[in-house]
Amino acid sequence: MHPGPIGIFDSGYGGLTILQQIRRAMPQYDYIYLGDNARTPYGTRSFEVVYEFTRQAVERLFGMGCHLVVLACNTASAKALRSVQQNDLERLDPHRRVLGIIRPTVESMGGLTRSRHVGILATEGTILSASYPLEVKKLFPDIVVTGQACPLWVPLVENNEAASPGADYFVKKYIDALLEQDPLIDTVILGCTHYPLLLEKIRSYMPAGIQVVCQGEYVAASLKDYLRRQPEMDERCSQGGQCSFYTTESVEKFISSASLFLQEPIEVKHTTLG
Repeated sequence: MHPGPIGIFDSGYGGLTILQQIRRAMPQYDYIYLGDNARTPYGTRSFEVVYEFTRQAVERLFGMGCHLVVLACNTASAKALRSVQQNDLERLDPHRRVLGIIRPTVESMGGLTRSRHVGILATEGTILSASYPLEVKKLFPDIVVTGQACPLWVPLVENNEAASPGADYFVKKYIDALLEQDPLIDTVILGCTHYPLLLEKIRSYMPAGIQVVCQGEYVAASLKDYLRRQPEMDERCSQGGQCSFYTTESVEKFISSASLFLQEPIEVKHTTLG
């Protein structure tokens, strides 16, 4: 058994915000980031399709030597994680693991909200899956969760319009829609990995006293804790401080868009899924 890198998968670029926080918390490990940019976005696709695409990505990362894969995508975590864990791991390799990012985010909520009213801003796919309310109910039955889909936020980020005046209208629109549903909300989770790039605008339109939670640091802390509690998995994760990037789209396009998320030059290779 050769140790291998930790795989980080996302349908597009948003997972780079998660990768960044994980590398900040655990710089000594090796990582492979795989973006299925040719087929993004996943947020509007059916459960079956998201599961199929996610399974292909997990198999590819396993084939690249990863023993542990993190689905750094809320839609994949919401629509595919459980199916991959239950249907495929046994067949692929029962010693490998696939983790999502919804559970670690939810675990942090109990200590964050005082009013016990939490809002989720996310893609349509994540909201429709009801994954956040379901996970919250398991851990904190007293917390009321309200979701609001923000279909235009990902396109704004991916088209490099996050800082444009046009973005303000749509940022304010969805925040207002969320708080109209439940004015008692005191904590808002950004349930999409693209949204930290809109953080400045989101904070400026969020009423005072409401805290905005980005997932990256919670996911990173949870992964660090997971490896501490699972020494046998920790031994399977190589520690050379390297990070490689793969995309199913054009390499040039990935490098140019990734620069919105990462402040470092990167080398990217092309791969196919399916």
